[in-house]
Amino acid sequence: MLRVRCLRGGSRGAEAAHLIGAMLGRSVAGWVQRTFQSTSSAAAAAQRQAAEEEPVTEPIQQECPVCSYNEWDPLEEVIVGRAENAHVPPFTVEVKANTYEKYWPFYQKHGGQSFPADHLKKAVAEIEEMCNILRHEGVVVKRPEPIDWSVEYKTPDFTSTGMYAAMPRDILMVVGNEIIEAPMAWRARFFEYRAYRPLIKEYFRKGAKWTTAPKPTMADNLYDQVRPCYTDRHKLAAQGKFVTTEHEPCFDAADFIRAGRDLFVQRSQVTNYMGIEWMRRHLAPDYKVHIISFKDPNPMHIDATFNIVGPGLVLSNPDRPCRQIDMFKKAGWTVVKPPTPLIPDDHPLWMSSKWLSMNVLMLDEKRVMVDANEGTIHKMFENLGIKTIKVNIRHANSLGGGFHCWTTDVRRRGNLESYFH
Repeated sequence: MLRVRCLRGGSRGAEAAHLIGAMLGRSVAGWVQRTFQSTSSAAAAAQRQAAEEEPVTEPIQQECPVCSYNEWDPLEEVIVGRAENAHVPPFTVEVKANTYEKYWPFYQKHGGQSFPADHLKKAVAEIEEMCNILRHEGVVVKRPEPIDWSVEYKTPDFTSTGMYAAMPRDILMVVGNEIIEAPMAWRARFFEYRAYRPLIKEYFRKGAKWTTAPKPTMADNLYDQVRPCYTDRHKLAAQGKFVTTEHEPCFDAADFIRAGRDLFVQRSQVTNYMGIEWMRRHLAPDYKVHIISFKDPNPMHIDATFNIVGPGLVLSNPDRPCRQIDMFKKAGWTVVKPPTPLIPDDHPLWMSSKWLSMNVLMLDEKRVMVDANEGTIHKMFENLGIKTIKVNIRHANSLGGGFHCWTTDVRRRGNLESYFH
C-alpha cells in the first residue's frame, strides 16, 4: 500500500509533493495496465473455451433449419443414410419375427458379421449417386457419422452387436421444428442414435427442438419368446398379436406417416400401443395421431404399405389393404393402388418385400424420386401429373429400404395445415 504524508514548507515541500505525485501517477498507471492485461487475457481464454464448448445460451435469432409437416412440401434439406460398415443383425427373436423364412439361413450364417462385401460396395455407390442427384435437384444433403457396427456391447439385459445407420426414417421423425428420436425395438439398433447425434446437436444449436422418446430396456419381457411358427403370422396379426409386448413403450419412426395436423400409425412388430400412446400424448393438442391397420401378416414400417404422396393423395398397397380405407375416401382423398413390383425373384431382399417400389420420396407435389427399374410405377406417376426422378438403388434395397426409408426430410418449405376432415 502507498502511504502519502502531507508535507509543509517552501520549495522543499513543493518538490516533495511533486515527487510523491509522480510516484503515485506511475503506480496507478502500472496497476491499470496490469489490470487491463489480466482482464484481456481472461476474456481471451473465456472466448477460446466458449468456442470449444459451443454452449447454447440464448436461442439464435435465425430461421430454424428444421421444419417439416408432411411428406410432399418442397424438400430443401434431407438426411441420407450410410451403407458403410453395415452388419447383419444377430438372429434374435425380434429379427426372426420380422424377416422372411427363406432368409433365415442367411441370418443364422451371417448374424453379427458384415453384409456381403461386394453387395455392400455396390449399395454404397448407389447411395452416393442418389445423394448427387438430390443435390442436383437443389436439396441440401446431410449424412450420419460412420461407425464400426461390429463392436459387441452389453447392457444389464442383453448382449448384441450393431447393425447400421442406413435408414434414418426408422429412427428420426421431424414434426414441425422438432426432431424426435425413436426408441427402436431391435437390440441390434439400440445404439443406432449415436451415428446421428452430431447432426442433431447441430440442428439443436440452431434452434430446433430435440426430443428423445423413452428408451426401452429391451429385456426379455419386451418380446414374445415363445412365438409360434412363421406360418401362423396371418392368424396372429389378425388377432393383434406381435413379437413385441406391451411391457414398455417402443416404436420405430417409420411406422408413422405425416399429413399436416394428422399423423397415421400402425401397431406393428416394432411399434406397440404404449409407444403410440406416448407419441399421441407428446404431440397433443396440436397434432392428432390415428391408428390404422392392414391385412398384413408381418407389419413393420408403414411406408411400403400406405404412403401419402400429396394433399389427399395416398398410395395404398393392394396386397395389404387398409381396413379403414373408407374414412379416407369419405374425407375426399384419392386412393391409388400402385402396380405390382418388377423386381426379380432372385434379387436378395433380406429385410423387406418387393413393395419397396412404392417407398418413394416426394421432392415436391410434382416431383418424385423413384426406382429406375420400375417402369410401371413411372407410368402411374406420370398419369398423376408427377415427374419421376429415376434412380437405381437396387442393391441398397437389399438392406431393407427404398428412397423414403433411406432418408429423413429435415426441412420442407410449407406451413402447418389440416388435410384430413
